[in-house]
Amino acid sequence: MSANIITRRSLADEVAAKLQEKILKGGYKVNQKLPVEADLMRSYGVGRSTIREAVKILVNSGFLRVQQGVGTFIEDVSGINEPLFQRLKRAAPTDIDEVRQILEVKIAEKAAMNRTGNDISKLEYFLGKRTKAADENLLAECIDAHINFYIILAEASKNEVLADLYKLFAAQLKAALLNLHEDTTYFKESEEPMHKLFDGVLREDPKKAGLWSAKMTGQAA
Repeated sequence: MSANIITRRSLADEVAAKLQEKILKGGYKVNQKLPVEADLMRSYGVGRSTIREAVKILVNSGFLRVQQGVGTFIEDVSGINEPLFQRLKRAAPTDIDEVRQILEVKIAEKAAMNRTGNDISKLEYFLGKRTKAADENLLAECIDAHINFYIILAEASKNEVLADLYKLFAAQLKAALLNLHEDTTYFKESEEPMHKLFDGVLREDPKKAGLWSAKMTGQAA
């Protein structure tokens, strides 16, 4: 998964997100019948095909259930198993960033234990790009380099679940970080701990790598 891809939401995704939010906030009650398509079309200002696609999304996510010949009803979401990628779409940028920081510490520790020489070469490349972009105040490029650095770090951990989880977050990270930062000040200020983190990985020292990753994320805005 490329770190610099921002997922563009369709109109159906937007309507599904609004309906989902209303369900979660109690606007619709469990087992209540969803309004008919015509009413939903008027409420959201969209066509029938968009409403049908939005409803399909929520049925697949477990928020709605369809009873043939009767209608569509609100499902009990108290213990819902919503797909993580779907949940991330409606997450607040600050929540995304907080979980990112937790993941990055563990990734740094594991990478220091399991990295290869090839991993080090890739990490050094993206670290250099991050530093250069920060110095030139190129925020989007700096964020891209930061995310790619950690994607490589996650792969270097040799824990496939941890790597896949970070890559899943990476799809949402760029937009979240762009929302949180107006310029590259944070990335300049975190340059020293970032380099010390890299040195910890280079020296196969998980304690040092984790410590400096934690110190770096502690500076996050």
